[in-house]
Amino acid sequence: MTTYRKPFSKNILHIEKLDEVIENICIQLQKDVYKRFRRYGGVIGISGGIDSSVTLAIAVRAFGADKLLGIMLPETDSSPESEELARELANKFGVKSIVENISGALDGFGCYRRRDEAVKKVVPEYNPAEDKMKVIIPKDFVNKNMPPVHFVSVTFKDGTEKQVRLPLQEYLQIVAASNFKQRCRANMLYYHAETLNYAVLGTPNKHEVQQGFFVKYGDGAADVMPIGNLYKTQVYQIARHLGVPNSIIQRTPTTDTYSAEQTQEEFFYQMPFEKMDLLWYAWENEYLPVEVAPVMEMTTEEVNNIFNNFARKQKTTAYLRTAPLHHYIINNK
Repeated sequence: MTTYRKPFSKNILHIEKLDEVIENICIQLQKDVYKRFRRYGGVIGISGGIDSSVTLAIAVRAFGADKLLGIMLPETDSSPESEELARELANKFGVKSIVENISGALDGFGCYRRRDEAVKKVVPEYNPAEDKMKVIIPKDFVNKNMPPVHFVSVTFKDGTEKQVRLPLQEYLQIVAASNFKQRCRANMLYYHAETLNYAVLGTPNKHEVQQGFFVKYGDGAADVMPIGNLYKTQVYQIARHLGVPNSIIQRTPTTDTYSAEQTQEEFFYQMPFEKMDLLWYAWENEYLPVEVAPVMEMTTEEVNNIFNNFARKQKTTAYLRTAPLHHYIINNK
């Protein structure tokens, strides 16, 4: 018996019954938080980004605003806009919010010092007190069937910019130091969750979970992830339906990690969400490149290269999705 599969099209990810989908997420969320974990409500880190905003909007429908706490977690490199938009979100949905600045904790860990030390090894003239930095991947690498190559981009005080390819050790040090940020945030979320007997509601979407765009025990640390099976374009669809402020919907998704402004596309994904969502769906549902290429107005070679890129990302980030192993057998004989 042949299983019917929809022809691949650009509207294949459109959610027709939004209220039904949202209601199903809410029912499962209630079961997980109330019955499985026996918690009274939820704590959410809100950043003014689309994912945390939709997570909060869904949680309000599931639990009510009075059983939620939104926490803003700025640090030295955070954009002021993030806190402004997070406040607007909390006010819109009537959720209590607080600010926990984690800069002191990051200083204590040597986050900024360790990161800047690595940057200065490849850009000696970099002055962290005056200049801005970020890590990027050139977009053209996704079409070359090659592993991503990371560059550090430094914007100097006078506005000039310099990009240098990062050696492996310096890249690893910058990322490891920067990951203190997500892990400090997770610690603060769990502190407040435990004082209230609440669950931590994670905000990663499907791409972040499946492609490994999260920090293990950082923004990947949560009790539940309500939007973990939603594509980014579906997150936006729900955002509009639930009344997330337009200022958040229209904001370019950013990592808000480095001192220079950086989009998620240039740091990790290498392509717009509208394109990536469809290609990822095609790849995980085993559509052939020859089926996908004409719809996406690409060559079969380009589609195949992107499929290979997806497979590579899943393989190399499998470690992030792996829970601690405890299958070791102790022989007491």
